[in-house]
Amino acid sequence: MDLPAGAIDADLHPMVPGLSALAPYLPDLWRDQITLRGMEGFDTQAYPPKAPKTVRADWRPQGEWPASRIGHLREQVLDPWRVSRGIVTPLYGVQLVFNEDMGHAFTAALNDWTRAEWLDADPRLAGSIVLPMFNAEHAVAEIERCAPDPRFVQAMVLVMGETPLGRRHNWPVFEALVKHNLPLAIHAGTAYRNPVTSLGWPSWYAEDYAANQQAFQSTMASLITEGVFVRFPTLKVVLLESGVSWLPAFLWRLVKGWKGVRFEVPWLDRNPFDVVRENVRLSIQPFDAPEDAETVQRVMDHLGSDQMLLWSSDWPHWQFDGPPRLPPGIDATLARKICVENALSTFDRLALEVTP
Repeated sequence: MDLPAGAIDADLHPMVPGLSALAPYLPDLWRDQITLRGMEGFDTQAYPPKAPKTVRADWRPQGEWPASRIGHLREQVLDPWRVSRGIVTPLYGVQLVFNEDMGHAFTAALNDWTRAEWLDADPRLAGSIVLPMFNAEHAVAEIERCAPDPRFVQAMVLVMGETPLGRRHNWPVFEALVKHNLPLAIHAGTAYRNPVTSLGWPSWYAEDYAANQQAFQSTMASLITEGVFVRFPTLKVVLLESGVSWLPAFLWRLVKGWKGVRFEVPWLDRNPFDVVRENVRLSIQPFDAPEDAETVQRVMDHLGSDQMLLWSSDWPHWQFDGPPRLPPGIDATLARKICVENALSTFDRLALEVTP
């Protein structure tokens, strides 16, 4: 099925063309460090700039950095697909910096770059506050600094950080998000503080990319069992580029274990599946299920909710060829929910009537 009118794209990735692009948004101290330290950039192995999966072939312009200016986004997604709103989430690797003060400075510069180069350039765009999660105080400060701009509609972290996301030292971040009514987006990717698999470091990029599913499972288990959704019942969590079909089987296993050892987490007084249906949303790139209507319907039945999925192009990542289509078996009513209504109910700051 084709996209319904007014589709909202929940996952767009402008690419920083280099550290020089962030320099105007850095304090003098940290701008000088680029030269003094010979810093070359923060492109990561999670999304190698020249890897085919990182940029779809027909979205890779000749002679310039892909996905690096508003014209690319307009020509490749917003205009041809008649997207009404799009949420931009840069994946430049500021999470790789070990110095907490430097990492915060570059993260703030990335957020200011997003505001100036993208949000100011097109009223259809909304933004994600990238958080420096290596220091909860810095992450809260970045929320407080950016949240007054209503065009920032969520905050974003990578699924693989230094510690499990639900741990109590991160709770001030969740408290700040709830205060400003901002969802937390958790995107595929890693700060490379730990191996990307529980068995150690893999050999190949294909392993690295596939390992994100393991990380999403562990992150969901952490948020649920640590009691994040009990302490912050209105917090919405958006899983970006996580896939979809893994979730029901994982939750079945988690619920089975919870029933046997629920005394260990007495604060978790609801079935974890019910918690996820109420508080968690997922983008549908990649949908990661066979392309037949019966299988897609089975996945939807296992999810048990028509409110959990958000449409995304994942621009410029190579998740599909040609114009976007929804998976087979999605009827017009569900398509409208996935592409428009679910995003509006998830991101309270998103106003559909804002058009170019």
